[in-house]
Amino acid sequence: MSADIQKDKRARFDQLQESLATRQSTTHFTHAGISVIAFMLIGGAAGKLFYDSLRTPLLAWGATLLALGLLVYGYRSYRKGRAVLVDELQRYEALLALRSELHLDNPAALLPR
Repeated sequence: MSADIQKDKRARFDQLQESLATRQSTTHFTHAGISVIAFMLIGGAAGKLFYDSLRTPLLAWGATLLALGLLVYGYRSYRKGRAVLVDELQRYEALLALRSELHLDNPAALLPR
């Protein structure tokens, strides 16, 4: 019975370790950061077009819409990244708990008897 429980814990540990190998939150945070930087660049260019022109060019309106779209995308990516991060941290805590239950932190327990 104890061996079955150990196998189940080990299988759960391996599953958690595999799911945490690729972190999706960093991808979402990267998208958010790049979107905000692109928003600032395009927004600044649009502001310059509005400031320098006597008559507002259509390009300035297009750049403004693009910049606002990037800002919204960045905000949504950030929010999604935060939600995924909470889930990843919960799975990491479960992984640490399983690690201590399986005595993987104790090198003496891993030696052959």
